[in-house]
Amino acid sequence: MPGRPPMPLDPPDLPPHAPADAPTTVLPPVPDLVAGPVCPAAPEPVRQAIPDPPAQPPAVPAPSFPEPAAPAAARAFRPLLTDAPGLNWSGPGDGWSHEWAMQTIAEHRPAPAPAVGVTAAEQPPTARDIELIRDSLAVVEPVADRATAHFYALIFLHHPEVRALFPAAMDVQRDRLFRALLAAARGADDPAALRAYLSALGRGHRRYGTLTGHYGPVGECLVQALARYAGSRWDAATELAWRRVYRLVSSIMIEAAEEAARTSPPWWHGEVVRHERRTRDVAVITVRPDQPYPFRAGQYASLETPWWPRVWRHLSFASAPRPDGLLTFHVKAVQAGWVSNALVHRAAPGDVLRLGPAAGTMTVDHGSPADLLCLGGGTGIAPIRAMVEELAEYGRAGRAVEVFYGARRAGELYDLDGLRELARRHPWLTVRPVVSGTGPAEGALTGELPEVVGGFGSWTGRDAVLSGPPAMVRRGVGVLLRCGVSPERIRHDLVGDLAAG
Repeated sequence: MPGRPPMPLDPPDLPPHAPADAPTTVLPPVPDLVAGPVCPAAPEPVRQAIPDPPAQPPAVPAPSFPEPAAPAAARAFRPLLTDAPGLNWSGPGDGWSHEWAMQTIAEHRPAPAPAVGVTAAEQPPTARDIELIRDSLAVVEPVADRATAHFYALIFLHHPEVRALFPAAMDVQRDRLFRALLAAARGADDPAALRAYLSALGRGHRRYGTLTGHYGPVGECLVQALARYAGSRWDAATELAWRRVYRLVSSIMIEAAEEAARTSPPWWHGEVVRHERRTRDVAVITVRPDQPYPFRAGQYASLETPWWPRVWRHLSFASAPRPDGLLTFHVKAVQAGWVSNALVHRAAPGDVLRLGPAAGTMTVDHGSPADLLCLGGGTGIAPIRAMVEELAEYGRAGRAVEVFYGARRAGELYDLDGLRELARRHPWLTVRPVVSGTGPAEGALTGELPEVVGGFGSWTGRDAVLSGPPAMVRRGVGVLLRCGVSPERIRHDLVGDLAAG
Protein backbone atom coordinates (compact mmCIF):
# COMPACT_ATOMS: atom_id res chain seq x y z
CA MET A 1 0.00 0.00 0.00
CA PRO A 2 1.29 3.43 -0.68
CA GLY A 3 2.64 4.73 2.58
CA ARG A 4 0.67 6.29 5.30
CA PRO A 5 2.08 9.64 6.43
CA PRO A 6 1.96 11.17 9.89
CA MET A 7 -1.07 13.28 9.12
CA PRO A 8 -3.80 13.44 11.76
CA LEU A 9 -6.64 12.98 9.31
CA ASP A 10 -5.24 10.09 7.32
CA PRO A 11 -7.99 7.41 7.28
CA PRO A 12 -7.38 3.80 8.14
CA ASP A 13 -6.70 1.46 5.26
CA LEU A 14 -9.24 -0.86 3.85
CA PRO A 15 -9.15 -4.29 5.39
CA PRO A 16 -6.30 -6.55 4.51
CA HIS A 17 -8.07 -8.49 1.73
CA ALA A 18 -9.40 -5.63 -0.42
CA PRO A 19 -7.86 -5.39 -3.90
CA ALA A 20 -5.81 -2.35 -4.84
CA ASP A 21 -7.71 0.64 -6.19
CA ALA A 22 -10.95 -0.52 -4.62
CA PRO A 23 -13.88 1.91 -4.87
CA THR A 24 -14.30 4.41 -2.07
CA THR A 25 -17.29 2.98 -0.26
CA VAL A 26 -17.43 2.99 3.50
CA LEU A 27 -19.88 0.73 5.25
CA PRO A 28 -21.48 2.02 8.43
CA PRO A 29 -19.89 0.74 11.62
CA VAL A 30 -21.24 -2.61 12.74
CA PRO A 31 -21.90 -2.78 16.48
CA ASP A 32 -20.53 -5.58 18.59
CA LEU A 33 -22.31 -8.87 18.45
CA VAL A 34 -25.12 -9.41 20.91
CA ALA A 35 -25.33 -12.76 22.60
CA GLY A 36 -28.53 -14.69 22.16
CA PRO A 37 -29.51 -18.32 22.61
CA VAL A 38 -29.96 -20.54 19.60
CA CYS A 39 -32.69 -22.53 21.28
CA PRO A 40 -33.98 -23.08 24.82
CA ALA A 41 -31.89 -26.24 25.15
CA ALA A 42 -28.60 -24.50 24.28
CA PRO A 43 -25.99 -25.20 26.97
CA GLU A 44 -24.70 -22.46 29.18
CA PRO A 45 -21.72 -20.76 27.45
CA VAL A 46 -18.30 -21.49 28.86
CA ARG A 47 -16.30 -18.29 29.18
CA GLN A 48 -12.60 -18.88 28.87
CA ALA A 49 -10.02 -16.14 28.81
CA ILE A 50 -7.50 -15.86 25.99
CA PRO A 51 -4.05 -16.50 27.48
CA ASP A 52 -1.42 -13.80 27.58
CA PRO A 53 1.31 -13.88 24.92
CA PRO A 54 4.65 -15.44 25.91
CA ALA A 55 6.88 -13.32 28.11
CA GLN A 56 9.98 -13.99 26.00
CA PRO A 57 10.53 -14.04 22.21
CA PRO A 58 10.13 -17.66 21.06
CA ALA A 59 12.74 -19.76 19.41
CA VAL A 60 12.48 -20.36 15.68
CA PRO A 61 11.19 -23.89 15.00
CA ALA A 62 13.04 -26.21 12.70
CA PRO A 63 11.98 -25.54 9.08
CA SER A 64 9.51 -27.99 7.61
CA PHE A 65 9.24 -26.52 4.14
CA PRO A 66 11.24 -27.02 0.94
CA GLU A 67 14.21 -24.73 0.57
CA PRO A 68 13.87 -22.25 -2.33
CA ALA A 69 15.91 -22.88 -5.44
CA ALA A 70 18.83 -20.58 -4.66
CA PRO A 71 22.47 -20.96 -3.63
CA ALA A 72 22.83 -22.01 -0.02
CA ALA A 73 24.90 -18.94 0.82
CA ALA A 74 22.20 -16.64 -0.47
CA ARG A 75 19.63 -18.33 1.74
CA ALA A 76 21.72 -18.64 4.90
CA PHE A 77 19.66 -18.03 8.00
CA ARG A 78 20.70 -14.90 9.93
CA PRO A 79 19.43 -14.22 13.46
CA LEU A 80 17.01 -11.34 13.85
CA LEU A 81 18.99 -9.53 16.53
CA THR A 82 22.00 -9.39 14.22
CA ASP A 83 20.04 -7.63 11.50
CA ALA A 84 17.43 -5.53 13.24
CA PRO A 85 19.53 -2.97 15.15
CA GLY A 86 21.37 -1.84 12.03
CA LEU A 87 18.32 -1.32 9.85
CA ASN A 88 17.58 2.26 8.82
CA TRP A 89 14.02 1.72 7.62
CA SER A 90 12.97 5.19 6.62
CA GLY A 91 16.24 6.97 6.06
CA PRO A 92 16.49 10.29 7.87
CA GLY A 93 12.82 10.16 8.77
CA ASP A 94 13.17 7.19 11.08
CA GLY A 95 15.59 8.20 13.77
CA TRP A 96 17.78 11.21 14.23
CA SER A 97 15.61 13.57 12.18
CA HIS A 98 12.78 13.21 14.68
CA GLU A 99 14.79 15.30 17.13
CA TRP A 100 15.66 17.69 14.34
CA ALA A 101 12.01 17.88 13.35
CA MET A 102 10.99 19.01 16.81
CA GLN A 103 13.43 21.92 16.57
CA THR A 104 12.75 22.93 13.00
CA ILE A 105 8.98 22.82 13.46
CA ALA A 106 9.31 25.66 15.93
CA GLU A 107 11.82 27.48 13.73
CA HIS A 108 9.80 27.23 10.51
CA ARG A 109 6.28 27.52 11.86
CA PRO A 110 4.15 29.60 9.45
CA ALA A 111 2.92 32.94 10.62
CA PRO A 112 -0.34 32.45 12.52
CA ALA A 113 -3.56 33.17 10.69
CA PRO A 114 -5.49 36.29 11.66
CA ALA A 115 -6.87 35.89 15.14
CA VAL A 116 -10.42 34.62 15.27
CA GLY A 117 -10.67 34.57 19.03
CA VAL A 118 -8.55 32.17 21.04
CA THR A 119 -11.30 31.52 23.53
CA ALA A 120 -13.84 30.87 20.79
CA ALA A 121 -11.53 28.47 18.95
CA GLU A 122 -11.04 26.39 22.07
CA GLN A 123 -14.74 25.77 22.48
CA PRO A 124 -16.28 22.46 21.30
CA PRO A 125 -17.73 22.44 17.77
CA THR A 126 -21.41 23.30 17.49
CA ALA A 127 -24.04 21.95 15.15
CA ARG A 128 -23.61 25.13 13.11
CA ASP A 129 -19.86 24.49 12.89
CA ILE A 130 -20.46 21.02 11.46
CA GLU A 131 -22.87 22.47 8.91
CA LEU A 132 -20.29 25.07 7.83
CA ILE A 133 -17.62 22.39 7.48
CA ARG A 134 -19.83 20.21 5.32
CA ASP A 135 -20.77 23.19 3.14
CA SER A 136 -17.12 24.11 2.61
CA LEU A 137 -16.18 20.51 1.84
CA ALA A 138 -18.91 20.40 -0.80
CA VAL A 139 -17.23 23.34 -2.53
CA VAL A 140 -13.73 21.87 -2.24
CA GLU A 141 -14.69 18.37 -3.39
CA PRO A 142 -14.68 19.12 -7.18
CA VAL A 143 -11.13 20.50 -6.85
CA ALA A 144 -9.97 18.15 -4.11
CA ASP A 145 -6.90 17.05 -6.07
CA ARG A 146 -5.62 20.62 -6.32
CA ALA A 147 -6.55 21.46 -2.73
CA THR A 148 -4.74 18.46 -1.28
CA ALA A 149 -1.71 19.01 -3.53
CA HIS A 150 -1.56 22.60 -2.24
CA PHE A 151 -1.86 21.36 1.35
CA TYR A 152 1.09 19.00 1.00
CA ALA A 153 3.08 21.67 -0.81
CA LEU A 154 2.60 23.95 2.19
CA ILE A 155 3.67 21.18 4.58
CA PHE A 156 6.84 20.38 2.65
CA LEU A 157 7.67 24.04 2.03
CA HIS A 158 7.42 25.10 5.66
CA HIS A 159 8.55 21.78 7.19
CA PRO A 160 10.92 20.02 4.75
CA GLU A 161 12.23 17.88 7.60
CA VAL A 162 9.01 15.81 7.64
CA ARG A 163 9.18 14.89 3.94
CA ALA A 164 11.20 11.81 4.82
CA LEU A 165 8.21 10.44 6.76
CA PHE A 166 6.09 10.28 3.60
CA PRO A 167 6.18 7.76 0.74
CA ALA A 168 8.22 8.66 -2.30
CA ALA A 169 5.09 8.63 -4.51
CA MET A 170 2.40 11.03 -3.26
CA ASP A 171 -0.29 10.51 -5.93
CA VAL A 172 -2.45 8.10 -3.91
CA GLN A 173 -1.78 9.91 -0.65
CA ARG A 174 -3.33 13.12 -1.95
CA ASP A 175 -6.67 11.35 -2.38
CA ARG A 176 -6.66 10.04 1.18
CA LEU A 177 -6.66 13.43 2.88
CA PHE A 178 -9.96 14.53 1.38
CA ARG A 179 -11.59 11.19 2.07
CA ALA A 180 -10.47 11.50 5.68
CA LEU A 181 -11.97 14.96 5.96
CA LEU A 182 -15.26 13.66 4.60
CA ALA A 183 -15.21 10.75 7.05
CA ALA A 184 -14.63 13.07 10.00
CA ALA A 185 -17.35 15.47 8.90
CA ARG A 186 -19.88 12.71 8.35
CA GLY A 187 -19.06 11.10 11.68
CA ALA A 188 -19.67 14.25 13.69
CA ASP A 189 -23.26 13.18 14.38
CA ASP A 190 -22.01 10.12 16.31
CA PRO A 191 -19.46 11.38 18.85
CA ALA A 192 -18.74 7.94 20.33
CA ALA A 193 -18.01 6.37 16.93
CA LEU A 194 -15.96 9.40 15.87
CA ARG A 195 -13.86 9.21 19.03
CA ALA A 196 -13.20 5.50 18.47
CA TYR A 197 -12.25 6.20 14.83
CA LEU A 198 -9.89 9.05 15.75
CA SER A 199 -8.35 7.16 18.67
CA ALA A 200 -7.48 4.28 16.33
CA LEU A 201 -5.92 6.79 13.93
CA GLY A 202 -3.87 8.34 16.70
CA ARG A 203 -2.54 4.99 17.86
CA GLY A 204 -1.83 3.85 14.31
CA HIS A 205 0.03 7.01 13.38
CA ARG A 206 2.74 6.25 15.91
CA ARG A 207 4.31 3.85 13.44
CA TYR A 208 4.79 6.70 10.93
CA GLY A 209 6.85 8.72 13.41
CA THR A 210 4.08 11.20 14.19
CA LEU A 211 4.95 13.51 17.07
CA THR A 212 2.68 15.75 19.11
CA GLY A 213 4.52 18.75 17.69
CA HIS A 214 3.41 17.87 14.14
CA TYR A 215 -0.29 18.47 14.76
CA GLY A 216 -0.19 22.25 15.15
CA PRO A 217 1.68 23.01 11.90
CA VAL A 218 -0.46 20.52 10.02
CA GLY A 219 -3.61 22.30 11.20
CA GLU A 220 -2.32 25.68 10.05
CA CYS A 221 -1.46 24.33 6.59
CA LEU A 222 -4.84 22.63 6.36
CA VAL A 223 -6.70 25.84 7.15
CA GLN A 224 -4.64 27.76 4.59
CA ALA A 225 -5.31 25.20 1.86
CA LEU A 226 -9.05 25.08 2.57
CA ALA A 227 -9.27 28.88 2.64
CA ARG A 228 -7.75 29.04 -0.83
CA TYR A 229 -10.11 26.52 -2.45
CA ALA A 230 -13.40 26.98 -0.57
CA GLY A 231 -14.14 30.19 -2.47
CA SER A 232 -17.14 32.18 -1.32
CA ARG A 233 -17.96 29.55 1.31
CA TRP A 234 -14.93 30.60 3.34
CA ASP A 235 -15.40 33.31 5.93
CA ALA A 236 -14.48 33.97 9.55
CA ALA A 237 -17.24 31.68 10.85
CA THR A 238 -16.10 28.80 8.62
CA GLU A 239 -12.48 29.24 9.68
CA LEU A 240 -13.52 29.22 13.32
CA ALA A 241 -15.51 26.04 12.72
CA TRP A 242 -12.49 24.31 11.16
CA ARG A 243 -10.18 25.39 13.96
CA ARG A 244 -12.60 24.07 16.57
CA VAL A 245 -13.02 20.74 14.83
CA TYR A 246 -9.33 20.32 14.13
CA ARG A 247 -8.49 21.09 17.74
CA LEU A 248 -10.94 18.38 18.86
CA VAL A 249 -9.63 15.87 16.31
CA SER A 250 -5.97 16.43 17.14
CA SER A 251 -6.54 16.32 20.90
CA ILE A 252 -8.29 12.94 20.65
CA MET A 253 -5.53 11.51 18.46
CA ILE A 254 -2.75 12.86 20.65
CA GLU A 255 -4.38 11.51 23.80
CA ALA A 256 -4.79 8.05 22.26
CA ALA A 257 -1.20 8.00 20.98
CA GLU A 258 0.25 9.07 24.31
CA GLU A 259 -1.80 6.47 26.16
CA ALA A 260 -0.65 3.72 23.77
CA ALA A 261 2.97 4.82 24.16
CA ARG A 262 2.84 3.91 27.85
CA THR A 263 2.12 0.24 27.14
CA SER A 264 3.49 -0.73 23.71
CA PRO A 265 6.13 0.19 21.14
CA PRO A 266 5.10 2.01 17.95
CA TRP A 267 6.20 -0.98 15.89
CA TRP A 268 7.80 -4.41 16.12
CA HIS A 269 10.52 -5.93 13.96
CA GLY A 270 9.68 -9.37 12.63
CA GLU A 271 11.92 -11.87 10.88
CA VAL A 272 10.53 -14.06 8.11
CA VAL A 273 11.15 -17.66 9.18
CA ARG A 274 9.00 -19.41 6.58
CA HIS A 275 7.78 -18.49 3.10
CA GLU A 276 5.46 -20.90 1.25
CA ARG A 277 4.05 -20.23 -2.22
CA ARG A 278 0.56 -21.72 -2.39
CA THR A 279 -0.36 -20.40 -5.85
CA ARG A 280 1.35 -18.18 -8.39
CA ASP A 281 0.16 -15.06 -6.55
CA VAL A 282 -0.46 -16.26 -2.97
CA ALA A 283 2.13 -16.89 -0.27
CA VAL A 284 1.83 -17.94 3.36
CA ILE A 285 4.43 -16.11 5.43
CA THR A 286 5.45 -16.90 9.01
CA VAL A 287 7.12 -14.15 11.02
CA ARG A 288 8.91 -14.13 14.38
CA PRO A 289 8.48 -10.77 16.18
CA ASP A 290 11.44 -9.43 18.14
CA GLN A 291 9.31 -9.21 21.31
CA PRO A 292 5.95 -10.60 22.43
CA TYR A 293 3.19 -9.37 20.12
CA PRO A 294 -0.35 -9.26 21.57
CA PHE A 295 -3.31 -9.84 19.23
CA ARG A 296 -6.59 -11.69 18.85
CA ALA A 297 -7.72 -13.99 16.07
CA GLY A 298 -9.66 -11.91 13.54
CA GLN A 299 -7.48 -8.82 13.93
CA TYR A 300 -4.93 -7.49 11.45
CA ALA A 301 -1.57 -5.72 11.45
CA SER A 302 0.09 -3.27 9.09
CA LEU A 303 3.38 -4.44 7.56
CA GLU A 304 6.24 -2.52 5.99
CA THR A 305 9.02 -4.15 3.95
CA PRO A 306 12.65 -2.99 3.71
CA TRP A 307 12.23 -2.57 -0.06
CA TRP A 308 9.48 0.07 0.14
CA PRO A 309 10.08 2.27 3.21
CA ARG A 310 7.01 4.13 4.54
CA VAL A 311 4.68 1.95 2.44
CA TRP A 312 2.38 -0.18 4.60
CA ARG A 313 -0.06 -3.00 3.90
CA HIS A 314 -2.78 -4.32 6.22
CA LEU A 315 -2.78 -8.12 6.59
CA SER A 316 -4.93 -10.34 8.80
CA PHE A 317 -3.43 -12.89 11.14
CA ALA A 318 -4.01 -16.34 9.68
CA SER A 319 -3.65 -18.21 12.96
CA ALA A 320 -4.70 -17.80 16.57
CA PRO A 321 -2.05 -16.74 19.12
CA ARG A 322 0.47 -19.57 19.33
CA PRO A 323 2.63 -20.79 22.24
CA ASP A 324 5.76 -20.12 20.17
CA GLY A 325 4.67 -16.53 19.45
CA LEU A 326 5.00 -16.83 15.66
CA LEU A 327 2.65 -14.88 13.37
CA THR A 328 1.24 -16.18 10.07
CA PHE A 329 -0.11 -14.08 7.19
CA HIS A 330 -1.71 -14.95 3.83
CA VAL A 331 -0.62 -12.52 1.11
CA LYS A 332 -1.93 -12.16 -2.42
CA ALA A 333 0.11 -10.14 -4.89
CA VAL A 334 -2.25 -7.60 -6.45
CA GLN A 335 -1.73 -5.41 -9.48
CA ALA A 336 0.41 -2.39 -8.62
CA GLY A 337 0.67 -3.67 -5.05
CA TRP A 338 4.08 -2.63 -3.83
CA VAL A 339 4.06 -4.43 -0.49
CA SER A 340 2.07 -7.50 -1.54
CA ASN A 341 4.27 -8.16 -4.58
CA ALA A 342 7.41 -7.75 -2.51
CA LEU A 343 6.12 -10.17 0.13
CA VAL A 344 5.00 -12.80 -2.39
CA HIS A 345 7.76 -12.60 -5.00
CA ARG A 346 10.78 -11.26 -3.10
CA ALA A 347 10.64 -12.00 0.63
CA ALA A 348 12.52 -15.03 1.95
CA PRO A 349 13.53 -16.49 5.32
CA GLY A 350 15.92 -14.11 7.05
CA ASP A 351 14.30 -10.91 5.76
CA VAL A 352 13.14 -8.48 8.44
CA LEU A 353 9.79 -6.68 8.25
CA ARG A 354 8.25 -4.01 10.44
CA LEU A 355 4.82 -4.53 12.03
CA GLY A 356 2.40 -2.01 13.49
CA PRO A 357 0.18 -2.88 16.45
CA ALA A 358 -2.79 -5.21 16.03
CA ALA A 359 -6.07 -3.55 15.10
CA GLY A 360 -9.64 -4.49 14.22
CA THR A 361 -12.72 -5.65 16.07
CA MET A 362 -13.68 -8.71 14.02
CA THR A 363 -12.99 -11.08 16.91
CA VAL A 364 -14.87 -14.03 18.36
CA ASP A 365 -17.37 -13.27 21.11
CA HIS A 366 -16.75 -16.22 23.43
CA GLY A 367 -19.71 -15.19 25.55
CA SER A 368 -22.20 -15.81 22.76
CA PRO A 369 -23.80 -19.27 22.50
CA ALA A 370 -25.04 -18.58 18.94
CA ASP A 371 -23.78 -20.72 16.09
CA LEU A 372 -21.25 -18.97 13.86
CA LEU A 373 -21.50 -18.42 10.09
CA CYS A 374 -18.32 -17.38 8.25
CA LEU A 375 -17.92 -16.12 4.68
CA GLY A 376 -14.34 -15.92 3.41
CA GLY A 377 -13.35 -14.93 -0.10
CA GLY A 378 -9.79 -15.43 -1.38
CA THR A 379 -7.20 -14.52 1.25
CA GLY A 380 -10.13 -13.33 3.35
CA ILE A 381 -10.14 -16.89 4.65
CA ALA A 382 -7.07 -16.05 6.78
CA PRO A 383 -8.80 -14.38 9.77
CA ILE A 384 -11.63 -16.93 9.62
CA ARG A 385 -9.16 -19.78 9.92
CA ALA A 386 -7.60 -17.99 12.89
CA MET A 387 -10.98 -17.65 14.60
CA VAL A 388 -11.73 -21.35 14.05
CA GLU A 389 -8.40 -22.22 15.68
CA GLU A 390 -9.18 -19.95 18.63
CA LEU A 391 -12.60 -21.56 19.09
CA ALA A 392 -11.02 -25.02 18.94
CA GLU A 393 -8.40 -24.18 21.55
CA TYR A 394 -10.29 -22.01 24.01
CA GLY A 395 -13.79 -23.49 23.91
CA ARG A 396 -16.63 -23.19 21.45
CA ALA A 397 -19.37 -23.30 24.14
CA GLY A 398 -21.45 -25.83 22.20
CA ARG A 399 -21.48 -23.71 19.04
CA ALA A 400 -21.58 -25.04 15.50
CA VAL A 401 -19.37 -23.22 12.99
CA GLU A 402 -20.11 -23.17 9.26
CA VAL A 403 -17.47 -21.81 6.89
CA PHE A 404 -18.15 -20.90 3.24
CA TYR A 405 -14.83 -20.51 1.42
CA GLY A 406 -15.07 -18.87 -2.01
CA ALA A 407 -12.79 -18.31 -4.99
CA ARG A 408 -13.10 -17.96 -8.74
CA ARG A 409 -11.49 -21.32 -9.50
CA ALA A 410 -10.90 -24.47 -7.50
CA GLY A 411 -7.14 -24.03 -7.76
CA GLU A 412 -7.41 -20.74 -5.86
CA LEU A 413 -8.85 -22.46 -2.78
CA TYR A 414 -5.28 -22.71 -1.53
CA ASP A 415 -6.17 -23.35 2.13
CA LEU A 416 -8.99 -25.83 1.57
CA ASP A 417 -7.00 -28.90 2.62
CA GLY A 418 -6.02 -27.27 5.91
CA LEU A 419 -9.62 -26.28 6.65
CA ARG A 420 -10.86 -29.76 5.84
CA GLU A 421 -8.29 -31.22 8.19
CA LEU A 422 -9.63 -28.94 10.94
CA ALA A 423 -13.16 -30.13 10.11
CA ARG A 424 -12.07 -33.77 10.40
CA ARG A 425 -10.71 -33.11 13.88
CA HIS A 426 -13.68 -31.01 15.04
CA PRO A 427 -17.18 -32.35 14.21
CA TRP A 428 -18.76 -28.99 15.05
CA LEU A 429 -16.99 -27.41 12.05
CA THR A 430 -18.41 -27.58 8.50
CA VAL A 431 -16.42 -26.28 5.51
CA ARG A 432 -18.16 -25.61 2.16
CA PRO A 433 -15.97 -24.56 -0.79
CA VAL A 434 -17.63 -22.29 -3.37
CA VAL A 435 -16.34 -21.61 -6.89
CA SER A 436 -17.75 -18.77 -8.98
CA GLY A 437 -15.86 -19.28 -12.26
CA THR A 438 -15.44 -22.06 -14.75
CA GLY A 439 -13.26 -25.14 -14.48
CA PRO A 440 -13.24 -28.34 -12.45
CA ALA A 441 -14.51 -27.95 -8.92
CA GLU A 442 -15.07 -31.39 -7.46
CA GLY A 443 -17.00 -31.22 -4.22
CA ALA A 444 -17.49 -27.46 -4.44
CA LEU A 445 -20.67 -25.44 -4.71
CA THR A 446 -20.91 -23.17 -7.74
CA GLY A 447 -21.96 -19.53 -7.90
CA GLU A 448 -21.12 -16.23 -6.26
CA LEU A 449 -20.34 -16.74 -2.58
CA PRO A 450 -23.05 -14.45 -1.06
CA GLU A 451 -25.78 -15.86 -3.29
CA VAL A 452 -24.76 -19.45 -2.54
CA VAL A 453 -24.99 -18.72 1.19
CA GLY A 454 -28.40 -17.11 0.68
CA GLY A 455 -29.62 -20.19 -1.14
CA PHE A 456 -29.41 -22.22 2.06
CA GLY A 457 -32.41 -20.37 3.48
CA SER A 458 -32.76 -18.70 6.82
CA TRP A 459 -29.73 -18.01 9.02
CA THR A 460 -31.76 -16.49 11.83
CA GLY A 461 -30.05 -16.59 15.22
CA ARG A 462 -26.53 -16.88 13.85
CA ASP A 463 -23.50 -14.74 14.52
CA ALA A 464 -21.82 -13.92 11.20
CA VAL A 465 -18.33 -12.90 10.06
CA LEU A 466 -17.40 -11.76 6.55
CA SER A 467 -13.90 -11.26 5.17
CA GLY A 468 -12.74 -10.77 1.62
CA PRO A 469 -13.00 -8.32 -1.29
CA PRO A 470 -15.17 -5.25 -0.53
CA ALA A 471 -17.79 -6.09 -3.16
CA MET A 472 -18.22 -9.58 -1.74
CA VAL A 473 -18.55 -8.28 1.80
CA ARG A 474 -21.10 -5.64 0.84
CA ARG A 475 -23.22 -8.15 -1.06
CA GLY A 476 -22.81 -10.67 1.72
CA VAL A 477 -24.09 -8.27 4.37
CA GLY A 478 -27.21 -7.63 2.28
CA VAL A 479 -27.82 -11.34 1.76
CA LEU A 480 -27.41 -12.14 5.46
CA LEU A 481 -29.82 -9.38 6.46
CA ARG A 482 -32.42 -10.79 4.06
CA CYS A 483 -31.78 -14.27 5.48
CA GLY A 484 -32.66 -13.21 9.01
CA VAL A 485 -29.28 -12.36 10.56
CA SER A 486 -29.61 -9.38 12.90
CA PRO A 487 -27.43 -6.38 11.96
CA GLU A 488 -25.78 -6.33 15.38
CA ARG A 489 -24.64 -9.94 14.87
CA ILE A 490 -22.71 -9.22 11.64
CA ARG A 491 -19.02 -8.43 11.85
CA HIS A 492 -16.52 -7.34 9.24
CA ASP A 493 -13.64 -4.89 8.99
CA LEU A 494 -14.64 -2.91 5.91
CA VAL A 495 -14.33 0.49 7.56
CA GLY A 496 -11.50 2.03 5.61
CA ASP A 497 -10.78 3.80 2.36
CA LEU A 498 -8.46 2.81 -0.47
CA ALA A 499 -6.95 -0.63 -0.38
CA ALA A 500 -3.37 -1.30 0.38
CA GLY A 501 -0.94 -2.58 -2.17
